[in-house]
Amino acid sequence: MSNALLLLEDGTVFRGRAAGKIGTTTGEICFNTGMTGYQEIFTDPSYSGQILVATNVHIGNYGIKNDEVESESVKIAGFVCRNFNVPYSRIRADRSIQDYFEAENLVAIEDVDTRALVQHIRMQGAMNCIISSEISDLDELKKRLRETPSMEGLELSSRVTTAEPYFVGNPEARRRIAVMDFGVKKNILRCFEGRDCYLKVFPARTPFSEVKAWNPEGYFLSNGPGDPASMDYAVTLTRQMLADGKPLFGICLGQQILALAAGLPTYKLHHGHRGINHPVKNLLTGRGEITSQNHGFGVLEQAVYDSPSLVEATHINLNDNTVEGIRLKDKPAFSVQYHPEASPGPHDARYLFDQFVEML
Repeated sequence: MSNALLLLEDGTVFRGRAAGKIGTTTGEICFNTGMTGYQEIFTDPSYSGQILVATNVHIGNYGIKNDEVESESVKIAGFVCRNFNVPYSRIRADRSIQDYFEAENLVAIEDVDTRALVQHIRMQGAMNCIISSEISDLDELKKRLRETPSMEGLELSSRVTTAEPYFVGNPEARRRIAVMDFGVKKNILRCFEGRDCYLKVFPARTPFSEVKAWNPEGYFLSNGPGDPASMDYAVTLTRQMLADGKPLFGICLGQQILALAAGLPTYKLHHGHRGINHPVKNLLTGRGEITSQNHGFGVLEQAVYDSPSLVEATHINLNDNTVEGIRLKDKPAFSVQYHPEASPGPHDARYLFDQFVEML
């Protein structure tokens, strides 16, 4: 087994063993606390440009099933774990995680002290990093790392969006929804399809005139990667949708874009929210929800509270009081920062899909 290195932007080095493809990769380091669902994480387009640290000790132990994905390919830029389990126990699995990573050209490092690494990220914040199982010269790795762009200001939805529009569901369904694909997860589309909706999924940079020409009953802004403040095209599109007056729903990046369209700023979180057990309080009902999350940016909390005539906070994170949901006062538009469709994951927030469909 080859040795591998993980070098962080602040100069911290972690040593381990090579996993997946032999090579070198860069990206912003982040961690996910979920104990299951690694395939959903690997294929979530919101992770584009990021190197993922798994806090769960064993990854790969139940193998890879080809249809348990959220997009057509792996989207993480690299992977860090403690135990990379190539032998797997699930009879229904199609292949091992090693075979999967090799087929997807994904560079990974195992046998890393992930507890120490996660504590470091929590203290120092998100930063770029580099993994290499082919270069041992730290000066060369530092040079390559300096050439890696910061996630702040980076527009990534254009890289992961669909190239052409496509349809999901039954054309005779009761409702028609236009989906803006900024990095949409498949299970979001399944949640709408299961509620008797016919979907047309549009590329991220589609002009509003083309979206409106399909005559949908409502608009959906999807999740996705990158800095929302770099997506002027999506903010302009959303403002046109709001002016059209039809119901609008956003998830994750969709919330950030809706906020920007309403004049509320976004900001980069210190180390992001990623996992399947984040507690959120619904301020409208008083109920608590266990949620799945994956985001490194958020809506500036004070700006929401300073605009009571414009927007209302509907959900807050009980760990750090960040805004997890908003509703516009003068438009039929709402959004959440977390993932109500999570699969696998908690289903506490699936009611949001029902809420949107009832508005149509």
